[in-house]
Amino acid sequence: MKKITLYFYLIFCVQVLYAEEPLILICYHSETGNTKTMAEAVFEGASQVEGVRVWLKPIDETSTHDLILANAIILGSPVYNANVTPQVSAFIASWPFEEQKLKGKLGAAFVTAGGVSAGEEITQMNILQSMLIFGMIVMGGPDWSSPFGASAIRGENFFPPDEPIHPDFLKKGYNLGKRVAETTRALF
Repeated sequence: MKKITLYFYLIFCVQVLYAEEPLILICYHSETGNTKTMAEAVFEGASQVEGVRVWLKPIDETSTHDLILANAIILGSPVYNANVTPQVSAFIASWPFEEQKLKGKLGAAFVTAGGVSAGEEITQMNILQSMLIFGMIVMGGPDWSSPFGASAIRGENFFPPDEPIHPDFLKKGYNLGKRVAETTRALF
């Protein structure tokens, strides 16, 4: 009896020691580099949380297998006519729908826009609504100032296109990544 108990105890210990940390996948589409810069800020925030793995990939390098492996998916897009880019729309349309393979995963969104009130929030909501269709659990940023995720504005008034993304917007991306990572670690 002692051998059997010891055997099961060793199996348990091995499983605990070699259990994989939960995976956060940050994927994005960027044409001018703005959304990539925000993705890097989200990645930096998520990477500060111990006990999780974080991948950063453009959508054209993200496979269905990557989506299935991830415990959380944070998706970023530029804002095009108050919506995601056609590339992001096609990417979402390629997600595995049958057997609900994304059900129960965490989801979050970030966007970059060419001006104030250019459709950032509606685009974030479009991403989150798509995630809900796939059975994902969606979340926004850590406070009232980023309820639907993180966003950055370029090309208008105080945010000219020839200057780097304002640090306040990058901080929102960082905070989103950190919040998703902390929640992922707690749930998975």
